[in-house]
Order: sequence, then structure tokens, then C-alpha cells
Amino acid sequence: MVQWINDLMTGLGYWGIGLLMFLENLFPPIPSELIMPLAGFTVSQGRMNFGLAVLAGTVGTMVGTFAWYYLGRVVNYQRLENLVLRYGKWIGVTVVEIDRVNNWFNKHGSKAVFFGRMVPGIRTLISLPAGMNKMPIASFTFYSTLGTLIWTLALTTAGFLLGDNYAMIEEYLAPISKLVLFGLIGFMGYWLFRKFR
Repeated sequence: MVQWINDLMTGLGYWGIGLLMFLENLFPPIPSELIMPLAGFTVSQGRMNFGLAVLAGTVGTMVGTFAWYYLGRVVNYQRLENLVLRYGKWIGVTVVEIDRVNNWFNKHGSKAVFFGRMVPGIRTLISLPAGMNKMPIASFTFYSTLGTLIWTLALTTAGFLLGDNYAMIEEYLAPISKLVLFGLIGFMGYWLFRKFR
């Protein structure tokens, strides 16, 4: 995958960074933890401009987040509520609990979107509840862009500073991504266990 990312970035330049970060949002197995540090490494070799690389990564990510946001608008809260009324008993979910989560997101949505953009494993998915809860597009765009900018800036800077060792970033962040994901799965499993018991 590293070679494919490198070839695409070399061939398309900033457009390649934007395209890769867009695809990373649609297909999470493509890791931003590898794309942006590689861009930083390319900057360190004098083949790209730092600011333009960060801008390309941020814009590409934001285009991908809108796809998930609007999917959330289509699979809106009312449809989710209807699904829970029909099938919720099979997984132990009630409309009251959906309301509770919905109220929490409405209260803390901007913080959730902002911080969610910097958490591996959550970055892509946080757009769905934002869309489902009809978070105003201006707020969604502002907090998403801010969180995404910080994330791409940090990864690009790390790649720039590490030089040839930029791939180490993915080695260190991959376990954190898995830990967050398994933590969420474990929490859901525990919650379902308690519901069924």
C-alpha cells in the first residue's frame, strides 16, 4: 500500500494527497497516518510546499466527510427510530436510549465532531450522527475543518521531522486506532450483555 500511495502522490502531487485523503474517509483501511506523514517527508525533500500539502489533505478529507454527513441526513433520526421500534428488541436497543444518545449529541455535537476528527477509528464515523441529528452545515463544516486541519498538520509535521522514518508514525498510531475500535466494540458488547441479562 505504501508504494501505491507514494506513486499516486508522486504522479498527481497535491491532487494525489487530496484524492488519497478523500478515499481514506470513504474507505477507512487507507490510513491518513501514512498519507500525510509521507507528504511531510516529500516536503522535507523539497519536492512539495508544506502549506499546500496540509491544505490538500484538509480539503480532501472535508470532501469525504460531507459524503458521510449527507448519508446521515438520508438515514435520518426518524428512520433510525422506526428501525429501532421494529428491530430494536433483537439487539436490546430502545427508542428511549436512542433519544438519550440523540440529546447527548445535540448538547455536545460540536465538541464530538471537533475531537472526533483527531481520533483514529472515529474520524470517519463522527459525520454520520452529525448528519442524522441535522447538525447545521456551517457548524459541522467549521468544527470538522478545524479538527481535520490540526490532524493533517500534526501528521505532516511528524513526517517532515522524521524524514526517512515517516512510516514509524503508522506503526505507533495503528495500535491506538485498534485500541479505540476494540474499546468501542467492547463497550457495545458489555452494554448488550447487560441488556440481555
